[in-house]
Formats: sequence, C-alpha cells, structure tokens
Amino acid sequence: MMASLSLSTLPTTTTTKKTNTWSRSPLFSKPSPRRFKVSCNAAADDDHKTSETPKLILPKTSLDMQNVDRRNLLLGLGGIYGATNLASVQSALAYPMTAPDDIRNCFDAHVEHPKHSLRGVHCCPKPPEPYYKPKDYMLPVIPKPRIRPAAQRVTAKYIKDYEWAIEKMKSLDDDDPHSWNQQAKIHCAYCNDAYIQGNNKDSKYRIQIHSSSLFFPFHRWYLYFYERILGKLLHDDTFALPYWNWDHPTGMMIPGMYEAAMVNKHDPKKKKERDPRNNHLFDGYRNVKHLPPVTMDLNHFEDTNTDPAMLVHQNLSIMRRQMKENAQSARFFFGKDPSPPNPYPRTSEPDVLAYRHEQTAGSIESPIHNVVHNWTGNPRLPMGEDMGDFYSAGYDPIFFAHHANVDRMWTIWKDLDHKNKEPKSDDWLNASYVSYDENRELVRVYNKDCVDTIRMGYKYEDSPIPWKDYKSLPANSVRIEKSVEDMEFPVKLDKVVKITASESEFAGSFTAVAHHHGGKMFATSGAVFGITQLLEDLEAEDDEDVLVSLVPRTGADDVTISEIKIELVLIDD
Repeated sequence: MMASLSLSTLPTTTTTKKTNTWSRSPLFSKPSPRRFKVSCNAAADDDHKTSETPKLILPKTSLDMQNVDRRNLLLGLGGIYGATNLASVQSALAYPMTAPDDIRNCFDAHVEHPKHSLRGVHCCPKPPEPYYKPKDYMLPVIPKPRIRPAAQRVTAKYIKDYEWAIEKMKSLDDDDPHSWNQQAKIHCAYCNDAYIQGNNKDSKYRIQIHSSSLFFPFHRWYLYFYERILGKLLHDDTFALPYWNWDHPTGMMIPGMYEAAMVNKHDPKKKKERDPRNNHLFDGYRNVKHLPPVTMDLNHFEDTNTDPAMLVHQNLSIMRRQMKENAQSARFFFGKDPSPPNPYPRTSEPDVLAYRHEQTAGSIESPIHNVVHNWTGNPRLPMGEDMGDFYSAGYDPIFFAHHANVDRMWTIWKDLDHKNKEPKSDDWLNASYVSYDENRELVRVYNKDCVDTIRMGYKYEDSPIPWKDYKSLPANSVRIEKSVEDMEFPVKLDKVVKITASESEFAGSFTAVAHHHGGKMFATSGAVFGITQLLEDLEAEDDEDVLVSLVPRTGADDVTISEIKIELVLIDD
C-alpha cells in the first residue's frame, strides 16, 4: 500500500521540457569565475544589490525572463509524475476552496477495495437535526496556551488522563459529533472525495486536502477541535495532545504509551488482564514488525535490516533536506497549487498532464508525512488499515500524535527564517472547512485564522532540533547500464536507471499513501526538489548538465515517469 522513490542529482545531463531530446547548455551563465550563494529571500528589485551579487543570464524559460537576480531564484527539479494506485491527488477546486454549507452533500468514500474496507466507506459525519447553516467560528480568548508535550517524555499521570479521555470518547453514541467514529470520519470525508465543494455545483468537483497547500491548515483545525473535545471530556482546559517526536533520535519509534499494556482499572493485581488491548491508545491495525523498539526508517525500505544508528543518521539527514533545502519558500513547504483561473485537474480524465501549472505536495507531506503513515499501517491488510490508508487513518490514536508533529514542523519552519511565511493569496487565506466544535456546534473555519498557534491557544514543548545543521549522508557513485539519452518517455520505473557519474547528492524522495480518487485504480501525482544547494555542495553550479537518477524503493512496480524537468523558480511568492 505504498510507493517510494528516491532521487539523486549528479553533474552530467539535463532534459528539455516535454520532449525526448537532450540539450547541452550551461545551467548558469558564467559572468565571473566567482562562486555564488543563492539566497531564497531577496527580491529582484532589492535595493541592497552590490557588485558582489551578479545577475543570472538565462535562456528563455517557462518563467519568460532574463537577467534575474540569483538571490530571488531557486533551481528546482520537478515535474516527476507517476500513474500509480498509491498516489494522493486532489480534485478540481474552485477558488477559494470552500466546504459545503450543507454537509448532507456527502458521498461514500472512494477506496480501492470497498468490500475489504474494515472501517466502512460511509464517511459522512452525522448532520444536525434540524439542519442549520454552519456559523463562522470565533476563536476563544485563552489567557495561557496549552503545551503540547513530546510523546516520549510525558508523565504517567498524563498517559492515564489521555487514555481515559479516549475511553470516554469511544463510549459516546456513534451519532454523537464528539464520538470516536464521528471524529475519525472527518478525516475520511475530507481526504476521500466525500464532500462536494461548497462553491461548485458540479458533483465531480470534490474536496481533497492532500497534495496541496490545504494540507497543513486543514489538519491544524482538525487537531484543534479534537484536542478541545478531549479537554472537555476531561474537564481540563489545559489538556494538549502529545506530538510524536519522529524528528529526534529518542522519538524515532512508536511511543510506548500507544502499545503498552494498561493496568486493569478494577483490579490491578489481575496480571492476566494486563493486555495492550485494554489500552484505549492501542490500535490492532499496526505493522507488528515496527513495534517498539524498532527504529523508524524515513526512507521506508520494506523489511529493512539497516542498523538503528545508520537509520538515525539517515533520518536526520532527510529531515534537514526537507525542512531546509526543499522548503525555501511557501510554495515548496506547503505544496504548489495550480494558478487561478485554472481549476485543479480532474484526475479521472486522460488529458490530466495537459495542465502544466501542476500541483505538488509540500516538502513535509511527501515523503516524511506519508512515510510515517505507511510505516505504521498494517501491510498484511488489503488496504493497509489503519494508518496506511487515508480513509481509515483517523481511527488510530497515534494519527493525532503524528499530525501534531507535522503541525509542529510548520511552526519550526517559520522560526528557521523570519521570511518563511504562509501563502499570502486571498484564495488560500479564505479557504474554509466545516466541522463540529467543542460545543457540538456546526461551524466554518478559515485558513487565515489558523496561522498563529498562540492565538489558537496552544504551543509546543521545546525539544532539541538535531537535524537543523546536520551533515547529509555521504554520496555514492553509480555506473551506467543504459544511456539516459536513449530513454523514451514515459518510462516504467520497475528497475533502477543507472548512469555514469563521479559524484552524487541525495535530492529527495517521493512517497504516497493509498488514496483512490474518483474510484480510479491509477492517479497522477508529482514531486519537486530544490537542487541549488546540492549543486553548490558538489561545486557543480557551473556545469553544463545535471543527471537525475531515479531509484525505485518499494511498491513502485506500477509507477510510470512521464516527465522530468529543471526550472528556475521565483521564491518570493
């Protein structure tokens, strides 16, 4: 139930867009032998230009500009598409995307094997009776923010309270908006085509929040209400969700509280009843090969035997790459949406690749977020429940700890550089979702109201960030088996394509979680990687060509690569 690719860039060859011809021209013109650094923050009309900041002299590109300030550009490798039944692809969206006022406009989830779905495909949350239009949610004034703790450092009392709150949630009637099943259905509905967009009359236009800039804000609101509901069940306004600290060596395994046996509440002496199944944080649909103390693999080989110390080294390297080099602007960190007035392409149509202002997942959503989902879910089940498929992921309590850390990455990314900001378009700011709040009221929430966690009443417990200045993994050389010039696209990625080179650097990887948009077996997705820093690390920024090596990792038998391209991209958007 997963697909993973890893890519490396090497100084040798580059393609021209949408053709099988190969051009040999300098990546950068050479006005001076001096090496330069690419800054991701200065604008093209920056008043602080000096003679030490030479201009790029570029051939005509899709950006249709020449003599562009280097400090305003990022060299990116993108347009890597695969037809795969494992990809997460969004539906056609109008602008701004809005959830419907009437949540009764809801359909069963699209899944690959409906008859095998263990959680059921009816994802529609229970509508209020009598029905009323959702009102805009007003954030309450909270004098002191809740502190979300790292899961591996919580106290015994915290675990007891958290487990008890989940038990109470699971004991509620299934139709209660605060019940365990209803809360899980929210994720299924927004991630598996259940809702029609509120500003679209065409039922073909469904809501899908993955692989787009909606990913971060939707999940932030989802966790916000879930946390508030648990606090209400506990009668404790200070309760905050834990975060699964998988970006730190001590957190790179399933946190113990999600697997540990709980003492029998009625008679602690009954040892035979100390079973993990008595723990309401436990989920039976997890990969038994990845239970503690197994170290997570953020590259996610199947059945990896890699030494834990090497996995930690690898994971920290990937974290740095995805949080820094591949996240140098909002469009790369949050994900890229097509530019209005073009809607998101309907992935069920054969001419989907005609849309060249393509959408891509953000640098944390893929691969890291997707890898943790796949790594945790049960691969022995046809649909990988619970965490291995978006329709069922919300049924595992660990989902919320995982996404708390994903949300934490948003706050950390903003702190890495004062110029790291959310998308600023009105379409992004006014995108909205409908859900039940902590008082069981149907409400509408907006992206613009979730950019400040303190205003939302929570923040994260401090934790060291060892990947921040971590040195990347040493590069390896590869040998040629077939010249890339002889390749014709599309290329089926059922084996490694090796091309001669002396040095290489890891650019990034692509991983998808099972999502079957439009009821189709195959879907289209993409990935973008920033390679400016890689070229500098290789001292290859003056080379004429770049070679890209695509390496199938796992579950990639049905992946087809339709296009690879290298572009200079404005990064001050």
